[in-house]
Amino acid sequence: MPAPKVNKTETSLPQAIFLMGPTASGKTALAIELVEHYNCEIISVDSALVYKGMDIGTAKPDAELQARAPHRLIDLIDPAEAYSAATFREDALREMADISAKGKVPLLVGGTMMYFKFLRDGAAKLPNANEEVRQRLLAEGEKFGWPYMHTKLAEIDPVSAERLKPMDSQRIQRALEVFEISGKTLTQFWQEQDEQPLPFDVISFAVMPKERKILHERIAQRYQIMMQQGFVEEVKTLFLRDDLHEELPSIRCVGYRQVWQYLKGEIGYDEMIERGIIATRQLAKRQITWLRSWPDLHWLDTEDPNLLQSALKILR
Repeated sequence: MPAPKVNKTETSLPQAIFLMGPTASGKTALAIELVEHYNCEIISVDSALVYKGMDIGTAKPDAELQARAPHRLIDLIDPAEAYSAATFREDALREMADISAKGKVPLLVGGTMMYFKFLRDGAAKLPNANEEVRQRLLAEGEKFGWPYMHTKLAEIDPVSAERLKPMDSQRIQRALEVFEISGKTLTQFWQEQDEQPLPFDVISFAVMPKERKILHERIAQRYQIMMQQGFVEEVKTLFLRDDLHEELPSIRCVGYRQVWQYLKGEIGYDEMIERGIIATRQLAKRQITWLRSWPDLHWLDTEDPNLLQSALKILR
């Protein structure tokens, strides 16, 4: 395997690789090939893969793939628990240091762009959650609708409101909660955060098809494969638990929410699939928007027959 690339600067930093891209773009397949042809180990950057028992709908690498290329930071918590971007940063830095100490390169792979951003820039020191305020805001959102709450947020924090969708209840609720608890907006917290530079020389890749149509076809195909693998049965196991509900981050994951609604009898089977595919496309669109503003990014084409060689050429 090629030796890790060395950053020839006065403050020589160990190398790390960010392999990003929209959902269903082929990140995992390329990452496994990189492990087999480059001196690296994988760290998952995916907010859904942290949950135990959520395998099919998250496209979690199976036992065979993990035998070829073990993934760190997956299967960490129960779906009833919470996992934050700040916690991810702590965990990822620990794993990156461990991999580097072994003389290998950390290969961070996933599509949760907020995690990548927190890892790169550091996290703002936000106030702890307040359950009483949270429940009151959730009740207000259920009563008046989340577009109303989005408008409410726009009045106090237009910058945060601009980057959130009117139906993004989880993030709208958190932004309003932060303001109510502290009297300061999320935007203010981000502006005041201490700079926490990442102690690695990062090479950033994004892999996706050049044509959006191809990505949409891959998304639809993968969703149908998930159905054949037993995705509905997987969600049913979660649905039958009395400690899980739709407002949890785990159940709000793309695909899981739509199957949950089907199991509640709110939508039919065909509509469940249609909504799931549409939600996945919307997720991919948001991921691509993030990537377009990412600095020093090397774009790779999913359809490139020499995809691995194209990546290795940049790494060498």
